[in-house]
Amino acid sequence: MKRLIGISLVLVMLFVSACSGSANSSGTELATLTDGKLTIATGEPAWEPWVINDAPETGEGFEAALAYAVAEKLGYSKEDVVWVRTTFEEAIQPGPKNFDFNLQQYSVTEERKAVVDFSSVYYREPLAVIVKKDDVYASAASIAELKEALFGAASGDIAGEYTRTAVAPNQEVQVFNDLSATALALNAGQIDAMVAGVTTADYIISSEQVENGVIVGTLSGSETATDGLALVLDKDSPLTAAVSKAIDDLEAEGKIAEIAKQYLGQYDAPELK
Repeated sequence: MKRLIGISLVLVMLFVSACSGSANSSGTELATLTDGKLTIATGEPAWEPWVINDAPETGEGFEAALAYAVAEKLGYSKEDVVWVRTTFEEAIQPGPKNFDFNLQQYSVTEERKAVVDFSSVYYREPLAVIVKKDDVYASAASIAELKEALFGAASGDIAGEYTRTAVAPNQEVQVFNDLSATALALNAGQIDAMVAGVTTADYIISSEQVENGVIVGTLSGSETATDGLALVLDKDSPLTAAVSKAIDDLEAEGKIAEIAKQYLGQYDAPELK
């Protein structure tokens, strides 16, 4: 009889352990994709200065550093973090995710909130217009002077939709697979202009993805056109509240501002109205 009771107690303990959630290195229990690990996704490739040298595992770059800061707040060491890659578009589509959270400059929109969760906002920046220095639009001083330009945008990028509404160009905005393809099209002269967050726009030019590129200016009101950049999670993720609290705490502690100062430049581009 005692033997049966002992066996029963062991089975109960195993069952409770299996149902209690996954524990990270600090002992915190979170319902992550993989027990004891935090799976973070970024783009393929990941752009500077968000991720330096396309190597998020180094923690170098604004979003790479932020990801590890969030992981630490959640109780995960650097060794507990697993990196995966997704396209920009697939991460914000309905369906199962291969990550606990994803960060690649996702703007929060009502349409996206219908199919994925967002954390608290971690960054806001205006959208900038890139053209070539020798183009007729390089001297544009207002949105009206860009009306005849042929714009390009990455599929799923909020910049494309904002271009359609705020600039309202006379020609249909051309859509490309991603920002790299859009920059390639501008460099090849297939389009006249493209729009991207000012940080990314600066990198596109400095890395010569668009040779002789120039930021004409930022689009008036674009900094508050969306609710800012946030981490993407699966819809109704059990991690959303914890991840948002981590972002809020990092913001309150000044850590996000510290990371931004280290990796993101200060841009003095004129505002286009």
